[in-house]
Amino acid sequence: MKLKKILPYFNIKTFIYFLIAITAIYTLAFTLVYNLKDDGYILADWLINYEDGGFKRRGLSGSFFFILQDLTGLRLNYIVYFFQFSIISLFFWYYTKLIRYKETSFLYLSLLLSSIGFLGLLNNVTYVGKKEFIVFLIFTLFVYLLDNDKLSKLKEWGICLLLCISTLLHEVTLFYVPYFAIALFLKTDKFELTRYIKYFLSVFIPAALILIIGKNVNEGQSLEILSQRGVHPIYGIFFWDVDERQYIKEHLYEYKLYFITLAISVFHIAYYIICSHYKKLLSLLLIGAFLFTIPLFYLAIDWGRWMYIHMMMIIILFALPLKNGDSVLSFEKIKVDGKFYVTSLIIIFSLIYRSEMSGKGFTFEGIFYRVFIAPTELLNKM
Repeated sequence: MKLKKILPYFNIKTFIYFLIAITAIYTLAFTLVYNLKDDGYILADWLINYEDGGFKRRGLSGSFFFILQDLTGLRLNYIVYFFQFSIISLFFWYYTKLIRYKETSFLYLSLLLSSIGFLGLLNNVTYVGKKEFIVFLIFTLFVYLLDNDKLSKLKEWGICLLLCISTLLHEVTLFYVPYFAIALFLKTDKFELTRYIKYFLSVFIPAALILIIGKNVNEGQSLEILSQRGVHPIYGIFFWDVDERQYIKEHLYEYKLYFITLAISVFHIAYYIICSHYKKLLSLLLIGAFLFTIPLFYLAIDWGRWMYIHMMMIIILFALPLKNGDSVLSFEKIKVDGKFYVTSLIIIFSLIYRSEMSGKGFTFEGIFYRVFIAPTELLNKM
């Protein structure tokens, strides 16, 4: 009798909640681990500052944290982690609120289980604690307000302000702003050029300032300044001196493998759009959003990271047109048909492979490998 009462709660929706919880805990835990060891990327990227040489890309966060340290006397590691914890937690919270009363489907779950979706965080520990979570949070908040008809003019200007600040924190914000315009179009089903321009100007103006008058990330004193403040990275952003285009040429075979991941993801998203009966225009808009980020792939080596951000933005975006349900456990009942089998194969394959942030574009070292094979290999080595 008790089993019959419990079984109805084990469904697609509860599995999504479980996946959100596991991913959030994993992300927050490893972000703390990396912060405490003075990681040169996950901590130090937040500590780029204006004190060393003046205005520069990503420098706003470091100067802000320096002020907080002077006021509180706390270690920078803890101050940065408090903000990382808040941003990451708020993202997962608002995403949960966004889908809470939505009828999530088996096909929608497959997006989360994409090797470069939520599962990407579990596959690649280096994705944790990075500044793209700011973009995820702003976009999720934006979509949530849109979905609940709460995006007033004042709140929309607030989103624009957040986009401007986010660009000063990390220039990657610039390249993913098309998703805001796509979300608005998906909600209103009409072309609103003035509003789109507002979003783009919010990121283009600070980006132009960075390009025209911005200094180098490290003008020579950054490591000394951090050392005086109790942070001692030995690798990472402040040591970065790599010709990234040359690096890609030297590792061309590994980077060609990203096209396998890209092909899988394109098929996955296209299949989702077809099965969901969305307009073909949405496909063209998403292609446009991807093409808008081509400069990132040309200028920087983190191809896996750029693809992961795309998938995360699409997962948030596709929550918008999901049907509203009548409870927090609403989900679309599974039908064992052709779509079910194709979706199942997509999920199984997603669990098998992964793409690293940079370098290895496709490997058979996904969740199955990390859970069942890697521990055995470690035991054998011991």
